[in-house]
Amino acid sequence: MKLNTRAQSAQQSNNNSPIVLVHGLFGSLDNLGILARELVADHDILQVDMRNHGLSARSPEMNYPAMAQDLLDTLDAHSIERATFIGHSMGGKAVMALTALAPQRMAGLVAIDIAPVDYAVRRHDEIFAAINAVTAAQAATRQQAAAVMRNVIDEEGVIQFLLKSFVDGQWRFNVPVLWEQYPHIVGWEEVPAWEHPALFIPGGNSPYVTEQYRQPLLKQFPQAKAHVIAGAGHWVHAEKPEAVLRAIRRYLADNA
Repeated sequence: MKLNTRAQSAQQSNNNSPIVLVHGLFGSLDNLGILARELVADHDILQVDMRNHGLSARSPEMNYPAMAQDLLDTLDAHSIERATFIGHSMGGKAVMALTALAPQRMAGLVAIDIAPVDYAVRRHDEIFAAINAVTAAQAATRQQAAAVMRNVIDEEGVIQFLLKSFVDGQWRFNVPVLWEQYPHIVGWEEVPAWEHPALFIPGGNSPYVTEQYRQPLLKQFPQAKAHVIAGAGHWVHAEKPEAVLRAIRRYLADNA
């Protein structure tokens, strides 16, 4: 599946690999815009809407081999031979799955607050409940949707994040499929070892990348390095963008 994209050309001529930015669950191509705005100085940038999100096509299938194939199809559609991939959460897992499908197409890998493991935990039921409440209430505006969600979700930042995908009284993600396929989204099938430098950027306050996942992470990504962002939760790039960008810049320079 060719994904909906936003492409930007680097502001300065360079020989750097293009960067593909891949959002997480309930997101859209705008979510990593804070990274795109800085990295476009010297990299061509491609932001994608993942399947069943944003303006990309709908599908009953929502697993990482399929998402990796989407990324590969999108590279081909844009005639990109190799790229550095930066993915957050679900997007990070999709990027890691691409190392099994087309390792030769990857110039680099940055995974933001995610590990290559089956979490076997439901962390989003409250969000699904809020989304469904908005639909049931037939909210027509973001203001109405926010009022409904505040009855279910305490974190205003999460509500504002979700509202970015509420347009003209409709959610821009395929809620029934995301609910049905959720075990695949939190799950993981181990990939062969990718023998290249990879950067993992966990939030210091997040449960997604902890010491218990160190062994499976290094088995699949033996050259991985972690740069923990102290004081950040799961949305690391939104909470501490400067620190995340510094880590990414260092990784890009070290592996140019």
